[in-house]
Amino acid sequence: METGGLSAVAVKKASLTPKAIIFQKFGKAAQYTIDEVQDVAQNGCPGLAIPQKGPCLYRCNLQLPEFSVVSETFKKKKDAEQSAAEKALDKLGIHASPNNPSAEEAWDKLIASVKYLFSDEFISSPHPLSGHFRAALQRDGDLYGSVPASVIVAYDSKLSNLCKLINTKESNSQNPQILYALKPYLSQVHWKRPFSHCTLNVSSTGYYLDVIARKLGLTDGNNVLVSRTIGKASSEMRLYFAAPMSYVLDLSSDLLDFKEVVHFEGSLNPRASYFFGQDVYGDAVLASIGYTWKSKDLFHEDVTLQSYYRMLINLMPSGVYKLSREAILTAELPEAFTTRTNWRGSFPREVLWSAEREKACTSGDQERVRCEVKIFSKSQDLILECSPKELYKKQSDAIQSACLKVLSWLNAYFKDPEMPLKKLNDFSGSLNIQFYPKNFFKKFALYRSIRSVQHSKTEGDKLLKPNSIDMLNGTPEHGIHCLSIEGPDSGVCPSNGCLSFICYSVSLVIEGEQMKELLESKEEFEFEIGAGAVIPHVEAVTTQMSVGQSACFTKELPPRDFILAVADDSARTLSLLSSKTCCLEYYITLLQVTEPPEDRMEQAFFSPPLSKQRVEYAVQHIRESCATTLVDFGCGSGSLLDSLLDYPTSLEKIVGVDISQKSLSRAAKVLHSKLSKKLDAVVPCTKVKSAVLYDGSITVSDSRLRSFDIGTCLEVIEHMEEDEASLFGSIVLSYFRPRILIVSTPNYEYNVILQKSSLTSQEDDPDEKTQLQSCKFRNHDHKFEWTRDQFNCWATELATRHNYSVEFSGVGGSANIEPGFASQIAVFRSRSTPEEDKDNPSEDGDSTHYYKVIWEWDSSNWSRSAL
Repeated sequence: METGGLSAVAVKKASLTPKAIIFQKFGKAAQYTIDEVQDVAQNGCPGLAIPQKGPCLYRCNLQLPEFSVVSETFKKKKDAEQSAAEKALDKLGIHASPNNPSAEEAWDKLIASVKYLFSDEFISSPHPLSGHFRAALQRDGDLYGSVPASVIVAYDSKLSNLCKLINTKESNSQNPQILYALKPYLSQVHWKRPFSHCTLNVSSTGYYLDVIARKLGLTDGNNVLVSRTIGKASSEMRLYFAAPMSYVLDLSSDLLDFKEVVHFEGSLNPRASYFFGQDVYGDAVLASIGYTWKSKDLFHEDVTLQSYYRMLINLMPSGVYKLSREAILTAELPEAFTTRTNWRGSFPREVLWSAEREKACTSGDQERVRCEVKIFSKSQDLILECSPKELYKKQSDAIQSACLKVLSWLNAYFKDPEMPLKKLNDFSGSLNIQFYPKNFFKKFALYRSIRSVQHSKTEGDKLLKPNSIDMLNGTPEHGIHCLSIEGPDSGVCPSNGCLSFICYSVSLVIEGEQMKELLESKEEFEFEIGAGAVIPHVEAVTTQMSVGQSACFTKELPPRDFILAVADDSARTLSLLSSKTCCLEYYITLLQVTEPPEDRMEQAFFSPPLSKQRVEYAVQHIRESCATTLVDFGCGSGSLLDSLLDYPTSLEKIVGVDISQKSLSRAAKVLHSKLSKKLDAVVPCTKVKSAVLYDGSITVSDSRLRSFDIGTCLEVIEHMEEDEASLFGSIVLSYFRPRILIVSTPNYEYNVILQKSSLTSQEDDPDEKTQLQSCKFRNHDHKFEWTRDQFNCWATELATRHNYSVEFSGVGGSANIEPGFASQIAVFRSRSTPEEDKDNPSEDGDSTHYYKVIWEWDSSNWSRSAL
């Protein structure tokens, strides 16, 4: 796989697979039958009764004329087929050699393959190469029936691989006629087969390679080299250029001998060389024409200058991402991989096209994964490797995040190839990347040279002239100019982490003239604020707008290839860019704003995420308290209860209560699996003997939750109305009466940081409430968010009324630095003795059970469930 000239990890040596060997010996007589094998994964939770269907597995039955074999089970059908073929070979006593064929074997295969190409069977087949054979029979004079060797190379890479294996000085020439027929093919393969991309459109009634040859100043198409195709497999877009060297073949002896005579015509062509990956001297033609599998007729299509520039930016890491979004002048490769649902455009792994190596690691009792990415050149020199330190629950997230780090580093280099080595090293260190300058700069030597080349005035020509392109020519981006925002303020504004929907257009504006040329427009474009998914100017302007408003601004030109890639008339746009002073004008309308989930917004500012810091704070206090019973009010999906099981504690009973049955079901599944696993462990790290999940409101009393050692309520009360939060506080401290209660809630004052607002000083604005009114709640489901004073007042009044002490703390931020903690926490401690709590009159004769048991686990009988 390749990205911008990079090849991933190792190139496998040519060898026949077991299935290929079976086909050689038995042909169609070898019959493969695939059977699907269902693999039902047992979750080990009979009481939970949540069966899980595992992935499909496949088994292959290979029927040969004399016997049959059955493979093992595999996740992929092709692996099952290869396994069956390998078993058949073992039974036949044939051992597939992992090594390359010998030179003699390569000669035999090469001769047999070329013989087949000239057979009636092949020429009448729908293979693309057969079209060239038919066209060759229409050539005039000495060229009648002559097929250019470069065509055979382009359409049959197996022949090229065979030639690389031949040691010509030791090969026995027993058939000089065949060797002579192979002379032009071998001479060109010996040089190095083209491996590149290409473009142009040529039409002719004759053999199109002869037409292209005349464009290049050559006598005929036999002297033209042809690259591989670009893009989709059905594409016939290729690069054509003159062969830079020729050979004299000495057939005076039985041994094949080459005497190399090198000829270079013209100067280095940096554009063609960049596509080709090797030096190309003289002119080159880009053409989209040829024969395909779909038809025996000559295929061709019009290729514009715009297509060329689109291919050009596709060679850069962010180019694929921009093209996939069709927002070349607006989109940008995001700075961080958020989640699959919020990512827009091609994923980092698809953009990079690299191979990765995943490593499984452990953190506590829960498996975590990290991914390592290595990038190699085609010659297998290690260019760079990325070894992130972050651990992820999902393998896919680890892969995408590691690939994005590599892309970010490559983008930084491509934007400034003259970046000092120290700066490159510093940036790579921040991304956990190690790169090898010698191999890296060797690989991108052509790229660096292209930047210093200026545009040619003959840019619209179909020929790619050498020394005629500045790949990233353009003025560096500066600030926003002439910004104007129109429309009434609706009050609905985007903030960090939210999704914004905009309608926009980008036009090329000629300074001093009333002239605009539309380049790019979208009726609806979605991006996440704060993720760097668009150019900084678009994001900066969007954050100043409210829904319904429109904005217009101008900015200086980005690199030319980006402009020309979107222009409908690339030649005209190029003429304007060359002769006029231009800028870009953006016109944006904010259509809609979708509020972000609170945890996603917090993850952008805190490491570890704020949610994890809250859980760790609670876990620490629970361990220090030596509590044996715990109840989590508003337990949700059980994140706190799940985390508690990863640490040795004195807890023997844990309880969760919530009003969401969906969340409780997820919590039950996680807790059941982990508790059962720990129970089976030789040395269990938890003392928990029982666990219960209840469906019910925490503002309703239930006698089963009385007198627990410790209670927790993390980020819950803000989802209630304020009077319900006060009711909960009264019930939990007067009726449930845990010995310790931990309550956390967002600090509204910290929203100015999360939402990138400016916090003015008391002197600048004595009315602090006024400056906070511009901040929104962190989640659309929050009914209120308290300031520090409001939270302190609520907690102090409750503690005084119910004979508790209270201490205030928090996570995220600092108590001594404004605006305090991001999440504020109150820890209530009962002043009453256990005996005094037992004498509480509210307990007399009260055994009310309002909560519904959703799930219950007991170590003595392992499990029973009400799911």
